[in-house]
Amino acid sequence: MAEVHGSCDDRFSGVREALARQLDGDELGASIAVDLDGETVVDLWGGYRDEERTTPWTEDTIVNGWSTTKTVLALAALVLVERGELDVYAPVADYWPEFAAKGKKDVEVRHLLSHTSGVSGWDPPFSIRDMYDWQTSTERLAAQAPWWEPGTASGYHANNQGHLVGEVIRRISNTTFRQFVADRIARPLGADYQIGAREADWDRIAPVVPPPRTDDDPQTPDPESVMVKTFTGPVSSAKAANSPEWRRADLGALNGHTNARGLLRVMRTMSLGGEVGGVRLLSPETIDLVFDQQSDGVDLVLGEPFRFGIGYCLGSPIVPYVPEGRTFFWGGWGGSMIVMDLDRRLTISYVMNRMAPGILGSDRSEAYIRAVYAALG
Repeated sequence: MAEVHGSCDDRFSGVREALARQLDGDELGASIAVDLDGETVVDLWGGYRDEERTTPWTEDTIVNGWSTTKTVLALAALVLVERGELDVYAPVADYWPEFAAKGKKDVEVRHLLSHTSGVSGWDPPFSIRDMYDWQTSTERLAAQAPWWEPGTASGYHANNQGHLVGEVIRRISNTTFRQFVADRIARPLGADYQIGAREADWDRIAPVVPPPRTDDDPQTPDPESVMVKTFTGPVSSAKAANSPEWRRADLGALNGHTNARGLLRVMRTMSLGGEVGGVRLLSPETIDLVFDQQSDGVDLVLGEPFRFGIGYCLGSPIVPYVPEGRTFFWGGWGGSMIVMDLDRRLTISYVMNRMAPGILGSDRSEAYIRAVYAALG
């Protein structure tokens, strides 16, 4: 059986066994961390950084986390709520006046955070390289019309949520989202987490490996559908995520670089009532905003049912292994996951480099999360 490194309470030995099994299967390199009531009870890693299996995944290996970044984005917005500087029920235009154009004056900050704003991508033509130019890309979002009536349904803001929410944060804090995370979140919490990646850290990055190709749906989707416009504005690319330009960019929806421990140290703030190790970022009242349900139905972009609160997913039948209750979560393209379970004061974090197919989660993330809950009984 594959070798697994790190620490794991005996109670959670099933998680170690699950990782070892997956490393003998589809997993290339990965890390898993679990916090229970303020104690890190699982901190495991194993496998390799590269497809050739020449470079081991080590304790300080980091990887592009894709949309797990969005969970930190929402946390950053809530930090400003806590400080009285942001009202999620206020119009976006109160903070970003230009955003009121083309019928968006009534779009509220909560709509950006819950994927219900009607602006789930950029009007074409738009490329990944265009995302790297913050000023131009945010100006384009401000100038375009919604693709559906804001607030009436969710349409996953796959690539642009970091620009939408990040620009609101920038207008309030007068700092880039990338710097905001460094100064206000990662540094106070002592977390190995960054938006993009400093060049000094590139030598410890595990490049992401694209998911296997799947047979295309024989039905040609409507090119004017919200789904097609979102996924082509721009078209996502695993190859791009391994480029220097991507690592230098400020992509609050997509390019958080970390490992399971780093992501855990940030996001357990939510599960533990807003305070970790004497550092309080949020009050329980601010965290409760997450549970203000904004949508419940088939997402216009993902094509599957999701229930979104403010900033996080509150449940979906495609992720049945995350229990109901005061629980919220999200994941990244390829299968990474972060689960915050407030009922149990539990946080589960998983990141990997070989991407799996699918909308959210994977067989691997399911195996790990089920093993954690099985240990709790």
